[in-house]
Amino acid sequence: MSNVIVITGASSGFGALTARALADAGHTVYAGMRETADRNAPRVREAAAYSEEHGVDLRAVELDVSSQASVDAAVAAVEAGHGRVDVLVHNAGHMVTGPAEAFTPEQLAELYDVNVLSTQRVNRAVLPGMRRRGEGLVLWVSSSSVKGGTPPYLAPYFAAKAGMDSLAVSYAAELARWGVETSIVVPGSFTSGTDHFAHSGHPADTAVEAEYGERYPGLVEQVAGKLAALAPENADVSLVSDEIARIVALPRGERPHRVHIDPVDDGSEEVSGVADRVRGEFLGRVGLDDLLTVRS
Repeated sequence: MSNVIVITGASSGFGALTARALADAGHTVYAGMRETADRNAPRVREAAAYSEEHGVDLRAVELDVSSQASVDAAVAAVEAGHGRVDVLVHNAGHMVTGPAEAFTPEQLAELYDVNVLSTQRVNRAVLPGMRRRGEGLVLWVSSSSVKGGTPPYLAPYFAAKAGMDSLAVSYAAELARWGVETSIVVPGSFTSGTDHFAHSGHPADTAVEAEYGERYPGLVEQVAGKLAALAPENADVSLVSDEIARIVALPRGERPHRVHIDPVDDGSEEVSGVADRVRGEFLGRVGLDDLLTVRS
């Protein structure tokens, strides 16, 4: 079955790869990205060229997840052309590296805006249509850092992804009786093939950053190097996009609540398994176990 799919943060990395994988599978894919007329204009041309070369339906759409007006306009355009959005992929995100204390509260607020509040903006635009139809899939790209190993100097990013993951879990229950499915995809650390580390933000308080540098010299490079060394040779970022395409292709009602793609195996899958089991058991204890499955 061909779906109409919207992906946020699809100019590069997981988002761009997922857009292509889903288009290759026969879906109509809208690759959301900001600044399509200038900074990301080359990405728009790349998407159009890929669509033409491979005979697929991949389209770039202006979608700035930090702007409700931009989100609303993008979703309205998709719904005007197709009457629906079948699948929403929350992929947009931003990473920062450095000692937590050196980031200003304003920097953390901006990071939470991109990684967490953005999903609420897009949900409020897409979910009314899904609820009216009684079907749809919301797929969240989380991070193994939410419950797995958490090396230092990534605290603001880890905290933001944990917030997004918690929101996804709550949404899963609240959408179940509407017939809207939720899947949470949890990538591990991929040190190549994405722009996460290359485009990561840095602390505004450089004086505090320098003080930490005296006690933790070269820590960022050490962590990145160790993570790269732990990853097996076949740990390609396409593992994530392929898994997302697999989930979308599954029949309604058979899509998993959570899956992990973590070549390094930082422990996230084990901890998440316990957390998700406890959640299911508790919902049963309070008489809400029907929220663990999607109502037809």
